[in-house]
Amino acid sequence: MSPPRDGRILGVVLAGGEGKRLRPLTYYFQKCMIPIGTRQKPLLEYILHHLKRHRIADIRLLVGYKHEQIKNYFDDGSRFGMRIEYFLDDPSLRGSGGALLNAANRGAFDGAETLLVYYGDILSNIDLSGMLRQHLESRASSTLALARGFEVPVGVAELDGRSIRRWVEKPRLDIYAGIGIVAFNTQVIGDLKELAAGREELDIMGDLIPHLIKEGRRVEAYLTEDFWYDVGSTEKYEKLNRDIIEAIFNI
Repeated sequence: MSPPRDGRILGVVLAGGEGKRLRPLTYYFQKCMIPIGTRQKPLLEYILHHLKRHRIADIRLLVGYKHEQIKNYFDDGSRFGMRIEYFLDDPSLRGSGGALLNAANRGAFDGAETLLVYYGDILSNIDLSGMLRQHLESRASSTLALARGFEVPVGVAELDGRSIRRWVEKPRLDIYAGIGIVAFNTQVIGDLKELAAGREELDIMGDLIPHLIKEGRRVEAYLTEDFWYDVGSTEKYEKLNRDIIEAIFNI
């Protein structure tokens, strides 16, 4: 259950988004603070508990919208057996990549070799130790957690001209889908700085990962069959099975 100790590993949770797909809930809650499970604990508490379970207890929370809710609940992390530091987003460079670069510029990752970046609307019991072990042993710039199979949230048609020949409601595609968990060598901060020049928005998955691949850096896939769930929309939140959550996470 323990990640390799080949360097300082920091857990980084993206917890600053407005959560527009979760409205109207997020008019009142920060999206990572929405209540989950039969005990109605915040979503972020499940994420942090899972990180700690894999001995990742040094955490950087990248916050913005309604960040006071997060700070008031988690404080410095000591009551959870963790060390938490907060870094407020800089509106001059929006997006997940902007949040990561802003935190780096403020010294959030000084002395670290590896960042485990976790999107704050994802629930998973993925084997983080195994993922980090693969990441470090491969000496990759980045390792993405991928799950096989993805359910399209809408119906899909096959057409013959304007005639619908076949209709499939919410098909499951046999593809490798990113689950919002990614490990980085801290050297990629230099790439973020390069990409940020002249931009107002910078995205980790949409900008940084394609850049690393284009530049010939080693970008690895960590394939998982573990549970994962994107809680990032009202529809997904309403369909979340409380009993399954309690059975898996038990916090």
